[in-house]
Amino acid sequence: MQEIKLPVPPFNNIEDAIKKVRMAEDAWNSRNAETVSLAYSLDTKWRNRNEFINGRTQVVEFLKKKWEKEVEYRLIKELWTFQAGSNRIAVRFAYEWKDLNGNWFRSYGNENWEFNEFGLMVQRHASINDLSISESQRLFHWPCGKRPDDHPSLSDLGL
Repeated sequence: MQEIKLPVPPFNNIEDAIKKVRMAEDAWNSRNAETVSLAYSLDTKWRNRNEFINGRTQVVEFLKKKWEKEVEYRLIKELWTFQAGSNRIAVRFAYEWKDLNGNWFRSYGNENWEFNEFGLMVQRHASINDLSISESQRLFHWPCGKRPDDHPSLSDLGL
């Protein structure tokens, strides 16, 4: 039986595209690599910065290593664009994290996503830049996990 991750393409309205983005944000904020990986097809292909990841097993390995280094991780994703009737979505995001030496960073980026007919992501292309910030410059202060629904978006924060 094929897994299905609603909403599925084609994405015909902005509400479905926004829902897909928020579901991804919530999953990544869980920092549970196995849970996050379930949004991707078994043969998913990623480019994340300068790394190339192939398949759900490598996604899990990548995310576990990522969150071992990036502690206090908090992410906000925002829909950038989508084309009605298509299986692609573009997002922008920012996340804040602390390294194992206690240094804070805000990472900014863009992602291009492509989904199969079951709503699983088959391609993810991510371009990301890291900015060193002081603890006083942090903007994401909710407890680790899902961003509260009333927390400002990237646009609201001027990011």
